[in-house]
Amino acid sequence: MQKVDWRNETIITEFVLLGFGEHQEPQVLLFGLFLIIYIMTMAGNLLIIALVVTDQHLHTPMYFFLGNLSFLETCYSSTIIPRMLASFVTDKQSVSVHGCIVQLCTFGFLGATECYLLAAMSYDRYVAICNPLHYSILMNVKVCLQLVAGSWLSSFVLDITLLCFILQLTFCGHNVIDHFFCDFIPMIKLACSGGRQVQLISASFTSLCTLPPFILTITSYGYIITAILRIPSAAGRQKAFSTCSSHLIVVTIFYGTLIIVYLLPDTNELREMNKVFSVFYTILTPLINPFIYSLRNKQVKDGLRKAASKCARCI
Repeated sequence: MQKVDWRNETIITEFVLLGFGEHQEPQVLLFGLFLIIYIMTMAGNLLIIALVVTDQHLHTPMYFFLGNLSFLETCYSSTIIPRMLASFVTDKQSVSVHGCIVQLCTFGFLGATECYLLAAMSYDRYVAICNPLHYSILMNVKVCLQLVAGSWLSSFVLDITLLCFILQLTFCGHNVIDHFFCDFIPMIKLACSGGRQVQLISASFTSLCTLPPFILTITSYGYIITAILRIPSAAGRQKAFSTCSSHLIVVTIFYGTLIIVYLLPDTNELREMNKVFSVFYTILTPLINPFIYSLRNKQVKDGLRKAASKCARCI
């Protein structure tokens, strides 16, 4: 019965991404806005990577995790934004099926890795604040390497497994995706058959990638906040709360939008908002992460001043 249906449908070789609409004026404004965001994202994250690698004072577990996060964010942004910027300039909205799958799986791999890295970073801060006397033992080089390697490898295994299922699908009929990148749910809906099963598998993998890290992160920050409340100095509490609250805001936005888009039921109301929610975790989070986690820190500011003075002497 499925074969008959396939014969009556045109096999898709490319998808059309609608992006943010067809009106010319908003497209020009959006191109300028997203270009600035992309430049700032790349500059901020590459700067952190360079500082973490070159500055001996930043060779600590926290900055090791931040360096990995910044590297991930540069790849994450480069997976989505350049192709979107090109569509604004050339009006070319089509992308091949295989190209779409590559973007989807790369984005999924990096997104899952970010979830695990954020959880590892929250655990690192929990140990540093709640168990400082044993910090050097609990967060030694071996443990840090295991946490980072586990984040990347577990995401890679899940992503490759999902890719094997996606490659078995055939796409036919309509080829229009109402999104600015090759998102999973809109693309899988265009499959001739088997899409429902792949959606269920993807939902299971997404749950593994988001819910356990999210629970671990929130639990870690719960203990951190409890420890902060015991600080006798009001100024110390205020400073710690300022840092902790900014971290929690970023984590909540990232996980919250991911959960809304990928785990909640696919209703008409949510479908209309998914494009807006997607902007938060694909574009805004990589932009603000370096400023929230790194560029506000005293050690990073000192490293920037030293690097600037070295550059000035060389000139």
